[in-house]
Amino acid sequence: MTEFVVQGMSCQHCVAAVTRSIHEIDPQAQVRVDLQRGTVVVESGQSNDALKEAIDEAGYTVVGVASA
Repeated sequence: MTEFVVQGMSCQHCVAAVTRSIHEIDPQAQVRVDLQRGTVVVESGQSNDALKEAIDEAGYTVVGVASA
């Protein structure tokens, strides 16, 4: 499980965009977005770099990563 700190998310559209982008590279990924904290928690077999790139491609900026 990896927690990404993401800038720029503010609404349910943001949640959907990030979730959709991650599911494009891993349809089985578990994605939890917390708008209040500005975090995206992902359980996936993909690398952190691939997940970060997916979030970036959705139009948001990853400013921190913490693996759990």
